[in-house]
Amino acid sequence: MLRRKPVLKEKPCFFGQAFFFKEMFRVIKIIDVHCHLTFKEYDTDREQVIADAKQVLNGVVVSGVEPEDAKKALELAALHENFVFVTLGLHPIHVEERTDQEIERYVEFISEHKRRIVGIGEIGLDYHWVRDPLKLKRTKEVFVEFLELAKELNVPAVLHLRGTGSEAIEEGLKIVSDEDVKKAVFHCFTGKPSVAETICEEGYYISLPASIMRSKSMRKVAKRIPLSRLLTETDAPYLSPDEEAPRNVPQNVKVVYEEIARQKKSDVETVNEEIGHNFERLFGVKLS
Repeated sequence: MLRRKPVLKEKPCFFGQAFFFKEMFRVIKIIDVHCHLTFKEYDTDREQVIADAKQVLNGVVVSGVEPEDAKKALELAALHENFVFVTLGLHPIHVEERTDQEIERYVEFISEHKRRIVGIGEIGLDYHWVRDPLKLKRTKEVFVEFLELAKELNVPAVLHLRGTGSEAIEEGLKIVSDEDVKKAVFHCFTGKPSVAETICEEGYYISLPASIMRSKSMRKVAKRIPLSRLLTETDAPYLSPDEEAPRNVPQNVKVVYEEIARQKKSDVETVNEEIGHNFERLFGVKLS
């Protein structure tokens, strides 16, 4: 496919390792499928960050990672309807600090607010921070419990699978498949391209973060995985593509679009259109 040359109104702006251009007649609207705008890193300027994001994005998905954060995420979405969407889950690093009764109440809370969320997550395994065998066993049990909740509510599971190599990803994939989960996205995918291909063959989605600028493996994934199975995210405030600006923001997701387009030898408009369709199919949200 021939890459259409953008009509320039101003000089290109260098951002990380990528160049971005404003078009004369319209700005391409994109989406960040995973970020944490409730976190303390935005306490001083949260509304300005969201206002800036609205200039570039069609929407953001804020992930609530534990009960108190979940409440904040829902409150933020109420303030920014049809722009801030919410997934609620229990991040594996927070499993240890919650009793079974607290987790049960949290599951009930999520069920009570099912019409206000678009997914369950982030949930999964974290072999980087959770290494004790007994804690790992409970983490897996809670992971399965939340996968069951995703199936019950008929929403996608947003998966956090972190560890050395692809061990956590491969084990997470087996669990998701064994539990017959139909809809899932492997958030912030850091595994091998071959594992990504297996995930896509199972019918799941891969989400690539803005740190793709620093990852040869992620760029290979962007090249090899069908565009119909890709999504884009920042995981803000983490994983900034700009080392001089350590706090990430949702609009930085544009670097992922640019890199996918580069790897696919396509253009940002084509990538944007397909990823928008992917988002709507997976999360059941119609973008404006």
